[in-house]
Amino acid sequence: MPRRNVFLIVICLVVPSVFLFVPSFTARAIVAGLLLLVLAILLARVFTTRSRENESRRTRVEDEKETSQETFALGKLFDATMNGMREGLLVVDQDMRVVASNNAALRLFNPARETLETQRLTEITRNPAIYSAFLDALQGTERSGVKVETHGPERVFDLRVVPLGVGANGNRAEGALGVFIDITRIERLEHVRQEFLSNVSHELRTPLTAILAFVETLETSALDDKDNSLRFLSIVRRNASRMHDLIDDILELSAIEAGNVKVNPEPVELRPIVSDVINLLQNGASARGIVLENKVASDAMVLADARRLEQMLMNLVENAIKFNREDGTVKIRLERDNANGRDRIQVEDTGEGIPSQHLERLFERFYRVDRARSRDMGGTGLGLAIVKHLARAHGGEVSVTSELGKGTTFTIELPVAIDS
Repeated sequence: MPRRNVFLIVICLVVPSVFLFVPSFTARAIVAGLLLLVLAILLARVFTTRSRENESRRTRVEDEKETSQETFALGKLFDATMNGMREGLLVVDQDMRVVASNNAALRLFNPARETLETQRLTEITRNPAIYSAFLDALQGTERSGVKVETHGPERVFDLRVVPLGVGANGNRAEGALGVFIDITRIERLEHVRQEFLSNVSHELRTPLTAILAFVETLETSALDDKDNSLRFLSIVRRNASRMHDLIDDILELSAIEAGNVKVNPEPVELRPIVSDVINLLQNGASARGIVLENKVASDAMVLADARRLEQMLMNLVENAIKFNREDGTVKIRLERDNANGRDRIQVEDTGEGIPSQHLERLFERFYRVDRARSRDMGGTGLGLAIVKHLARAHGGEVSVTSELGKGTTFTIELPVAIDS
């Protein structure tokens, strides 16, 4: 209560006691009434002031509570944003000591620890590129495009470091913030692209060189020699056909990878498709004494695009013929895994087998176990890559198992047809 109000109340209580000694009753009554009126007004002011103070205090408490809740919410939002980032974020002070980081940075540098804070940069990484980038940022120079590679697992990051604030000397920054952007996939795709271009150039150059050489021979001296001319023209034709097949496979693979090839799976009979593939490849198999066996049941149904399934089987059976032994066999069968809802179409040969170190890369474009032999057989090196992408377009997968000296089995997995 304000002192002024207290003073007036005291006067209102004391003055009436003085007027009690006034002889006139009327005068005493008038003075008493005025004093009571003043006292009532003062009491009303006191209660009004107290009410306002209480209201103000309540409002201030509510404002502080709301501010506290907002601050808490902002803090949670900031933490969620920081730790939800895929990019690693690291902040260091002038002494190269970590003052802030997020979960992505923790996974990058030391997933065994709970936090990176208070550690020096040299304690969490020995990478000179990282240290140099942060050091330059503390000197006031922003660094970007710093390529950082880690091992186990192998990953590639694009590091950008910016200075934070300016120190008292006007030169050295108060800290530095670094962002690690994972570009592993981009680097891998770039490597695949470069490797693809290199392989395409090589694959086209080989038959093109042969064509040019034999055409030049024909132009200079062999036209009059009918036997040699026919042989040379046969070689030119074979190499031109190889180039044509290669370009067709490149265009086909590019269309599949770009999603321009539509696959319409539906329940189809498998045995007639396998029979068509065998009929188309029978001459090549018979020339080497290889027996093609259709082991698929007559009532077997699979969920697939019939034309694309035939294309996959053509590639696999043709490979099984090329890399089989003389007088060997190729068997095509179907196994159903009802527990996992998968149909497994197997193409099994009795060839020499494939060394285990080659199995993982067998479905890469232009990858060959024996390059010289594959080219002599006339392959483009893209057949298995096409099979892989077509199988995935069906919602399935393709795999390979092999045992040296016994043969190789390629397996196309497809979802089981509903009516089955």
